[in-house]
Amino acid sequence: MDFLFDEKQKMLQTALRNLAKEKFLPIADELDRKQEFPMDNFKIMADLGLMGLDIPVENGGSGGDKVSIVIAIEEISRACASTGGIIDAHLILGTEPIYLFGNEQQKRKYLPMLVKGEKVAAFAITESDAGSDISRIKTTAVREENHYILNGVKVFITDGDVAGTVIVFANIPALGKRGMTAFIVDDSMPGFIKGQKYDKVGMRASTQSELIFENCRVPVENRLGEEGQGMKICLATLDRGRIGIAAQALGITRAVLEEASLHASQRVQFGGPIGQNQAISWKLAEMATDLEAARLLTYQAACLCDQKLPFTTQAAMAKLFATELAMRASIDGIQIFGGIGYMMDSPMQRHFRDAKLTTIYEGTSEVQHMVISRSLLKL
Repeated sequence: MDFLFDEKQKMLQTALRNLAKEKFLPIADELDRKQEFPMDNFKIMADLGLMGLDIPVENGGSGGDKVSIVIAIEEISRACASTGGIIDAHLILGTEPIYLFGNEQQKRKYLPMLVKGEKVAAFAITESDAGSDISRIKTTAVREENHYILNGVKVFITDGDVAGTVIVFANIPALGKRGMTAFIVDDSMPGFIKGQKYDKVGMRASTQSELIFENCRVPVENRLGEEGQGMKICLATLDRGRIGIAAQALGITRAVLEEASLHASQRVQFGGPIGQNQAISWKLAEMATDLEAARLLTYQAACLCDQKLPFTTQAAMAKLFATELAMRASIDGIQIFGGIGYMMDSPMQRHFRDAKLTTIYEGTSEVQHMVISRSLLKL
């Protein structure tokens, strides 16, 4: 593998590192307290082409690749994980399925609009009885002439409260167990209702809400793929999304490492900086080593995806290792800061709260273990 970025990727990394430090970091805590979707941040990223980073130019995108998306999410998440997560939720989950599985009419209608950030995109699969086991969804789609009538409730939908276009999964009852089908639903369709917004522990500026479908009339031309292809579309999308969440976790861990290292070099106890103590210095050394390992796993999965090679297992490994690392690192970061690390005005508390969600959404750590072990056992 070539571990070096090309010139365009280097320029992207430098530009986004500066942007995140100047624009996103100063307001990250405020957005977290207010639990507000960072619409201004979203517009900035859309104007820079990040909302279509790996969408071809002919479809209105920037013509980049998955490695570039990882660079973008890591750099932005280092400053504000909620903002970094928008690239995953809007682009990878809400926009890429239309590029990958949509017909030409759907691509012409939706891709340029979503790439420009004219609407926020979302992805709706999760239900109260269908979390890790998505085969249990109860939302239904019944065809009536030129429309499908959708009924059901989706929960924990990232950016659902501001979404204008949503990839929705529902079962067509007549097809039985193989009836899961995907639809492009937008906020102009009657029966599409935004429900309660959740009060979360972390990632609070990446808002989540219920989406309710009450006799929602979706035109047949808004079916994504064929009837019964929903499971295939969902799993393929989540594979890509897991690379994005791994990148988000890289950004969180890097923030913890950089801030904890600075604190350890400046905090003086017992006659010297606490970083001189082995108990502290070894935590930082292990954190830095694990971060490099997580980064290599994540970029490997992205490279395989770009080369159109199988990457499901590698994406699961990257998400598992990177997100569990973010959780461990944030706990160690609080410990290194000591009492002040436990205060709400400490930078560590937001990283700790944000890190936890990365181990849960788009497939829990337990699900990643299942994916990896099944690939080994050929089950």
